[in-house]
Amino acid sequence: MPAAVVVLAAGSGTRVGAEVNKVLLPLREVPVLARSVLTALAVADVARVVVVVRDGEQDAVGAALVPYLGEARVDLVVGGATRHDSEWAALQVLRADVDAGRVDVVAIHDGARPLASVELFEAVLAAARVHGGAIPVAPAPPLLGPDGVVKGLAAVQTPQAFAAPRLLAAYAAAEAEGFRGTDTAACLERHAPDVVVAAVPSSVLNLKVTWPDDLALAESLQQADVVGS
Repeated sequence: MPAAVVVLAAGSGTRVGAEVNKVLLPLREVPVLARSVLTALAVADVARVVVVVRDGEQDAVGAALVPYLGEARVDLVVGGATRHDSEWAALQVLRADVDAGRVDVVAIHDGARPLASVELFEAVLAAARVHGGAIPVAPAPPLLGPDGVVKGLAAVQTPQAFAAPRLLAAYAAAEAEGFRGTDTAACLERHAPDVVVAAVPSSVLNLKVTWPDDLALAESLQQADVVGS
């Protein structure tokens, strides 16, 4: 059954030092957001892609995407004040397909992670179909605790994927309660605690463009063909 992908692009360029939304910055001449969207569209069973934008940036996002889409179609929706609000806005766009059973799994992806691979999308979608939810997890630098014990850490990334009906129901319940989660998994944990969220192995190469050096690092990784282009 087809899946849907929500790409979050309603952030800013403040920490990366840009005057525009960081996802509109070029990565080897292709906008960061376009790379994220094109990867989602390349996943075989993805039927719909919804891009969440800041109000006022619809034209800029369209201009960044249209030259690369060809015959593909994406939906643009205006996001909210928080990540949770933006995800809820996208899920309402997908509601009819979810309710009709035309979409069984939804993946939520940060548009500022342009190096996520098709294979990672496929892995989290497959795991979500088995377990109900899936998140990519990569090793993080260890932390030295106050007791002197070195503790291993893991970093949660995107795309995160979840069974569509449960995801939609959880966000509807959160909306009724006024709850705002820090990420998708937090909303599921509160309003669908029985959903098993599986950890899918990922890599630090699936970096998020946050700081000025991140864009240069992503470009070097692309040039070295460490990840898919």
